[in-house]
Amino acid sequence: MGLVFMSIKVTALTRMYDTQKAVDNISFELKKGEIVGFLGPNGAGKSTTMKILTTYLPATSGTASVCGFDVQEKSMEVRKRVGYLPESNPLYFEMYVREYLEFSAGIHQMGKNSKKRIEEMISLTGLGKESHKKIGTLSKGYKQRVGLAQAMLHDPEVLILDEPTSGLDPNQIVEIRDLIKSLGGEKTVLLSTHIMQEVQAMCNRVIIINNGKIVADDSIEQLKQANTRQDMLIVTFEQKIDTALLKELKNLQKFENTSVNTWNLITKDQEALRREVMQWAVKYDLNISSLQVQSESLEDVFRSLTKKS
Repeated sequence: MGLVFMSIKVTALTRMYDTQKAVDNISFELKKGEIVGFLGPNGAGKSTTMKILTTYLPATSGTASVCGFDVQEKSMEVRKRVGYLPESNPLYFEMYVREYLEFSAGIHQMGKNSKKRIEEMISLTGLGKESHKKIGTLSKGYKQRVGLAQAMLHDPEVLILDEPTSGLDPNQIVEIRDLIKSLGGEKTVLLSTHIMQEVQAMCNRVIIINNGKIVADDSIEQLKQANTRQDMLIVTFEQKIDTALLKELKNLQKFENTSVNTWNLITKDQEALRREVMQWAVKYDLNISSLQVQSESLEDVFRSLTKKS
């Protein structure tokens, strides 16, 4: 087997602010082409980690590298290969959109390719109608698009996006989500967000950080399976049910009657209980008018892993 190239590698990374550990001895790796959600409550260490990876902050201890370059020892090489959209999205409000992108292209020394690339980014981020305006006059959503255009302008190998859909309306969110998703396979993307639907729509994998420590790192499905405490079947019968009969169900942990003939059946093995309920209903000649499956969501998993924050 060939070597797998790691776009981001973090090893025993710690960042102190006086006596507080904002990031506490964390390690993770991102392969080329992955889109990874970086989740955590406010103050968990997400933005600090992203600032270290983009060379804006030094680590107190540990190491981090991007595309094989150490973020402290080879910071200029890292900056060439990273596109960064910070949470605060700092922009020059007195500049016009196109002027700002030209300025950014100059910083990256893009040369002759810059004009074509700027037009591509304006088109890609839907800035066409706004490109003649001063940044300060734009809505928050369009300012966010300018930040995204700037982050992608120099065609970086790695994108680090801190709350990329902040301030966007629902239509803009879908457009930016599709744009980020389309980059998977081609670019490595590490993005933070508080919107779980965003993560499920865009990410292959999730890293959850809490109090500066990584508490989970896995695919969304694996996380949900590993952290599911209970699943539920919501079953509505056509007749009243004797609770003594329900107690015969071996895969049933507990139950509650929510309306006349509707029951919440709670289990640790949803599929086994579903099969058992169907056989049990046949045995007692019970008619089921509806059966719904309800699992823990990513939001439930997030809450259970971070609730002690």
